[in-house]
Amino acid sequence: MEIRPIRTEAHYRAALKDIERLWEAEPGSPEGDHVEVLSILVEAYEAEHHPTPAPDPIAAIEFMMEQKGLSRRDLEPAIGSRGRVSEILNRKRPLTLPMVRALAALLEIPPEVLVQPYETQSAA
Repeated sequence: MEIRPIRTEAHYRAALKDIERLWEAEPGSPEGDHVEVLSILVEAYEAEHHPTPAPDPIAAIEFMMEQKGLSRRDLEPAIGSRGRVSEILNRKRPLTLPMVRALAALLEIPPEVLVQPYETQSAA
């Protein structure tokens, strides 16, 4: 099993096929080591050629609310009144820095996600 840098889409697809074929390999075995090294190379290639965009801040908030079983009322300590929560989630008002800090702590979302630009109705 020869390992080479992944430089093209064809190399990338071939590496993915190899990983899939060897996925059940025992860790520490030669096949397992091959999968581990290929996975690192694939990850590096994807980071450079197929970057994942940061999620929309409001979508991230809604996702984490769902994951944690929280309601809009649970966001009030971080955002403010019920009306303010509604304005934020309905994209009528942008997040402020204090809201970002509080939401990051409450929902365990990296602040970098929450400070991403996103469209609001007032900006549209």
